[in-house]
Amino acid sequence: MSDDTAQLEAIKRQTLAVLAEITAQPKPSYMIDGQAVSWTEYLAQLRATVAWCDERLAAAAPFEVASQAGT
Repeated sequence: MSDDTAQLEAIKRQTLAVLAEITAQPKPSYMIDGQAVSWTEYLAQLRATVAWCDERLAAAAPFEVASQAGT
C-alpha cells in the first residue's frame, strides 16, 4: 500500500467519523454576528470529501483486463 493510499484511507476514515458525529445530533443552520453557519453545507462538503476519496482509491486500486484473441 502506498503512502498516498494510506493517506486517502485516513482522510476518508476521519471524515466518516465526523459525519457520524454531526448526524447523530443534527444542528440547524444559523447566523451569529453576521457570520453564517450552514450545517447543511458542511454536511455536503464532508460527503463530497468521502466521494473524492472513493474516486482516488478506486483509481489507485490494481485491476486486471481480460482479453481473448480472435481465431
